[in-house]
Amino acid sequence: MDTRPRRDPLIRSPNLPHRIHPDAARTRADHEYRPGFLELLSSEAGAQTGTPPQLRVSITLLPRFTMLAFAGFVDALRLAGDIGDRSRPNRCSWTLVGSDRHPVTASCGAAVAHWETFADPRGFDYVVVVGGLLDDGLDYDAALLRHLRQAARLGVPIVGICTGVFAMARAGVLDDHRCCVHGYHLADFAERFPAIRTVSDQLYVVDGDRVTCAGGAAAIDLAGHLIERHCGRERARKIMPHLLVDELRPGGHSQLLLLDEFFNIYDERVRAAVLLMEQCIADSLSVSDIARRVGVPPRQLERAFRRCFNLSPSGMFRLMRLRRARWLVLHSSLTITEIACACGFADTAHLTRSFKREYRLLPTKLRHSLGARDFDRPAGHAAAAVPVADVQNPGERVLSRRPFVP
Repeated sequence: MDTRPRRDPLIRSPNLPHRIHPDAARTRADHEYRPGFLELLSSEAGAQTGTPPQLRVSITLLPRFTMLAFAGFVDALRLAGDIGDRSRPNRCSWTLVGSDRHPVTASCGAAVAHWETFADPRGFDYVVVVGGLLDDGLDYDAALLRHLRQAARLGVPIVGICTGVFAMARAGVLDDHRCCVHGYHLADFAERFPAIRTVSDQLYVVDGDRVTCAGGAAAIDLAGHLIERHCGRERARKIMPHLLVDELRPGGHSQLLLLDEFFNIYDERVRAAVLLMEQCIADSLSVSDIARRVGVPPRQLERAFRRCFNLSPSGMFRLMRLRRARWLVLHSSLTITEIACACGFADTAHLTRSFKREYRLLPTKLRHSLGARDFDRPAGHAAAAVPVADVQNPGERVLSRRPFVP
C-alpha cells in the first residue's frame, strides 16, 4: 500500500486568497482571463513598492442618493484596485468628501458618512457627484457648488452619476457640454436647464472633462470605462466575474429598452397598465385582463390610452413587443425563433410579418445589414452597440405623447 501522503487536490497559491482546483485551467473562463490574471499578479508586485494609484477618485454623496449607483461605482474601483477580493486600494483609490463628515441618508434610508471635507481637487483624477431623488428647489450645498467650480477651473474632470448631473448644471460647469440624463428625469432637467444639451438614449456620455451617467447599474459600466482608461483593459475585466457582470456595456448602449414615452405619461392608470405590459411582454394578456389588474373598466382604459398615445391598449402592447424584438435583434445572440417566443409572438412567421409591416424590413436583414452583432465583440471594443434610437426606418411609428391628466 502506498503510504505517501496524498496531495490535496485543491492547490493553494501563495499569491491568492482562494484555493484553485487544477481542472480550472481547462475552463473557458480561465482561458479568457489567464493572460490578464498573470499580468495582474506581476503588476501587484509593483503595487507593494509604494507606487501611487493609477486612478484616484473623490466621491460626494447628495442627500437621498441612490445606493445602487454609489455601491456599483465604488465596488468596481475596489475590485479593480487589488488582486482577488482583498479591497486594498493599490491601483485605484477613493475617498468620500463633503462639506462636513455628517452621515448622508440614501433614498433607501441607509446612511453613509463622508470621510473628509472638501480640499484641493487636484489630488484626484475625477471629482464624482452621486445623486438620487430630486428636491423641488435643488438647493445644493454652496460648498459643493464652489468645489465643482474650482475643479472645473483647474481642469479636473467632473463626473455626475444619476441626478448628480443636476448639481453639475446648478454649478454652471456643464455649459457647452452634452450630458446624460436618465429618461425619468429628462423633463425635470429640460425645464430647469433648457440651454444644456441632453442625451437620454445612452448609459453615459464622456464630453471632454465632463462625464455624466444615467445611474443605476450603468454606474458599473462607467467605472469599468474609467478603470480601463487609467489601469488597462484587464483591470476593467477583472471586476466582471466578481460582480457577476456578463459584459461591460459601452456608453452608447441604449438606456431605455422599450418605451421612452413611458416617462411622459401623467395618467397613473396608463402608467400602471404600461408597466404591467412590460412585465408580461411574453404573456397573452387581453385588454380586459390588463384593465382588471389595473383596476379600471376596459373602456375607460381604452380612452386613456387614446388620449395619451393615440393608440389602443392592444396597439400599444403590440408596439412594445415589436420594440423589444427589435432591441433583441440588434443587441443579443438569440435566434429569431427565440426572440419571437420571448416577445409574445405566436411563432417566427407571426413576428416576421409584424416586424416587416412596422419597420419595412425583415428582422434577419436588419441584424445583418446593420452589422449589429456587437455582442460577439470583446468588452471595451471601440465599436459600440447600435442603439435602438439610431435605427431609422420609414415605418417607424412616432407616438403623439399627449399627456392626459385625469
